[in-house]
Amino acid sequence: MKQGKGLWTKKKCDENRPKCSRCDENGVECVYAAVKPRQRRKRDSLRLGVLTAGAHSQEYPTSRRLSQASCFSDDSSYFTWRDEYHDRDSANEAEDDAALFSPLEPTFPGFSITELASVDPLSGYTESEEIVLFTKEKQESPDQQDDTLPATTSIVPRPRSSSPESTIVSPIIVGSPLFEFTPPAFSEFSERPNRRALVDHFCKVLSHLIVFREETGNPFQQLILPLTRKSPPVMNAIFALACAHLEYRGVDNLEKSLYFHHRAIQGVAQLIQQNDKVDRNEVLAAIMLLVYYECLVQKGHSNIVAGHLKGFLTIAHTTTPDPSDPAGIFLERAFRFYDVIAALSNGTAPLSDPPTANCLLPLSPLGAPVTSPLCNVDTLLGMSTTLWPIIHRLSTLVSLKSELSLQPPSSTKFAVLQSEFSSTAQAIERALNEWTPILPADFIPDSSPNAHVQSIYHNALSYRHASLVYLYRTVLGSEREDELVQKHVRLTLEHCRSTVDHKGPMSALLWPLFVASCEALKEEGDRVLAERVFKEVDRRQGMRNIGEAWEVVRGVWARDGFKEEEEEVKSGCEVKPKEIWREVAKEVGVNLVFG
Repeated sequence: MKQGKGLWTKKKCDENRPKCSRCDENGVECVYAAVKPRQRRKRDSLRLGVLTAGAHSQEYPTSRRLSQASCFSDDSSYFTWRDEYHDRDSANEAEDDAALFSPLEPTFPGFSITELASVDPLSGYTESEEIVLFTKEKQESPDQQDDTLPATTSIVPRPRSSSPESTIVSPIIVGSPLFEFTPPAFSEFSERPNRRALVDHFCKVLSHLIVFREETGNPFQQLILPLTRKSPPVMNAIFALACAHLEYRGVDNLEKSLYFHHRAIQGVAQLIQQNDKVDRNEVLAAIMLLVYYECLVQKGHSNIVAGHLKGFLTIAHTTTPDPSDPAGIFLERAFRFYDVIAALSNGTAPLSDPPTANCLLPLSPLGAPVTSPLCNVDTLLGMSTTLWPIIHRLSTLVSLKSELSLQPPSSTKFAVLQSEFSSTAQAIERALNEWTPILPADFIPDSSPNAHVQSIYHNALSYRHASLVYLYRTVLGSEREDELVQKHVRLTLEHCRSTVDHKGPMSALLWPLFVASCEALKEEGDRVLAERVFKEVDRRQGMRNIGEAWEVVRGVWARDGFKEEEEEVKSGCEVKPKEIWREVAKEVGVNLVFG
């Protein structure tokens, strides 16, 4: 410990005895206690096998500095493990000392997550490397509002450097967007170790699962995380999102995700009351993170998502955007995505106006080179930027169809709406059949060695064919057995399979996968394929809405052999089949938003 300019500054003790060299150098009394012998318990270390990321067994460097100024203690943990997750057998858990902790795996091992608070699940480790966590001897109550707990940290193995050719295929771990990491890691965000672990999970796992492109950094880390420096609502929304993602995978935090969620909601309400004094990006970021929370990880309700989106739109319209502000542009792109996805999920019209054909140029991470192989890839929409205006128009047709059904067939308004509905449906069908993604230079579909771009390419095509399934089946009321319906069901599932086979980004794949799976007919063909893809996506992403969507799909399949219920429309229009999945969702008690 040394003193300078009236401030006490922590320095790492080199553990020389009887006096460390740093204290001796500065002529002060050494206050470090003698190093206590490590109290080894039966499960006080974890040996990890090599985990493959993408097509390679890669490991990623980190710039983190590690503190060893904490005392050993076995009295507390960052997280606790729920043994019932995935109904694992307790006897097997006791023997599974060499398993992996990762969102890429369908199950997690049976060790205490105390040993894993700062593990990068996308990195691999050799069996000789250990993870040792230092925890404090006394935990404060989660109800306390201050962040004054004593600093503690973890020691993690230092991964080997990744090969140059993996920089695009694999996620890139970037440093702190606020400052260089200080000991302990992520202490600039919170004094509490369990909260630092949530920031760690958000940065090293979650933020990588919800973007397509990050060759020069992750946009959530580059643009959203810096807002937490002065915005508790944004920080609490990040805590809530990361905590709920872990909870769904069976990992309990000392503080629950609902606690952070309520604090984030309260914080947003307080910000809005400030009117013109509010920071536009601060409010929009907090709202958008709450949308991610409700859609991806919370067993919430679709009307809550709609409420958040309306709030976002209100703030966006009543504040002045900066056209050169990358964070504002990124947040509005996220809003446009969820606005359409929520409309497709709920059978309602989007809140926003349709984007013009050229307004959605690919949004790149900060510092991305112009000549990047991903230059035509958007961070949130992938290769679907030119497809999104078409899907936006498609999402308006169900509400237009509902409005049409309420008009008397002999009325003038019915004739006008009928003409608008028919012409719009035909235009959308034509546009979808003609659409192709704009490919990067030198990229050859299914031949290029860049598996990351191949995955993004097939993701975009799955949206195109799923949109045609939705148009024929939901909007136009074609029979499930219709040749066109089944053709595009099969193509959608094949592109979903190619997306996961190339092991690239799987974000935003749920809507096309769900639409095609609900209409799949062949037990030994399309349905087997759908089940396989669902399992792969759930294993990779670990989001609640994926598991709930798969439960609904199985419920739809279970209705085979029963006559589809039909509804007579008051207007006298032809009989249309219901969306059976909505009835199944009600029966199982879920409200799906396919983010």
